[in-house]
Amino acid sequence: MSNARKDMSTAAHSDRSRADGPAASVQQDWDLLFSAVTERLRDVAGLVTTLPGLATMPELARARVLECAEALEQLHESLTQHQAAQTALNDPLASMHSDLQQSRAALADTRDSERLQRHGEQHDPLTTLPNRSHFCSMLRHALVSTAPERPSLALLYLDLDGFKSINDQHGDAVGDRMLRIVATRLTRAIRSGDCVGRVGGDEFVCLLCGIEDRQQLSHLACKLFDAVSAPLQIGNLQLTVRPSIGIAICPTDGGTADTLLKHADAARLSAKRAQSGYAFYERQVGISAR
Repeated sequence: MSNARKDMSTAAHSDRSRADGPAASVQQDWDLLFSAVTERLRDVAGLVTTLPGLATMPELARARVLECAEALEQLHESLTQHQAAQTALNDPLASMHSDLQQSRAALADTRDSERLQRHGEQHDPLTTLPNRSHFCSMLRHALVSTAPERPSLALLYLDLDGFKSINDQHGDAVGDRMLRIVATRLTRAIRSGDCVGRVGGDEFVCLLCGIEDRQQLSHLACKLFDAVSAPLQIGNLQLTVRPSIGIAICPTDGGTADTLLKHADAARLSAKRAQSGYAFYERQVGISAR
């Protein structure tokens, strides 16, 4: 091996020895194998002059062995250069891949943060129900989607009788716990496809779709009333709270979100005054109790 070529091989081997990872280990094994085979070929060629019995090897055969050793060294150098070029190409690609993965992770984090922010803006922090703004948007969308020739949408507006006195007597923590329990009960009591929102204080609204008649609405209102009125266990306290429920139907009682909310709220006040549990809004005669 020429001194220049030997220096190049030694330097390349030294650089790879300092590299980390499985690829560097595999390359080092190949380097050792090439070196071992080359040295063995040179040893075989040298035996012509050192060992008795082999001195009769034709000089041409010896020259061929040395040519094989030289060719093997050249092949080793070519492979080493190819490996270095491939490494030089792969390193930027690996860096770009790592940067891409980090960018994707950052984008996913940003999207998650945006979703959480939107959820926080649209939902009540205490009960996680849609807040007034989001519920009204849902109601407007439902009104647009409802076929005018076959209205089947109703709005129930309810609050909790005596909630303020319970909150004042037992504290905000008990009051907040009661509101969360009521929210959960309402969510469980409504049908699939309906929705519940909290519009403030102890006031909740239920959007019911696919309503056939008042009898079905009365049945659903009774179901909600019974669900909320069941005793609540909060710590050592067992409390009972009754809801007052007002009902407005689209389009009889209004065709816009604001009108339906206003008329359902008016019906709620009528139910509260009459202690009737629930009441329908009536445009002609005022309020019809249960």
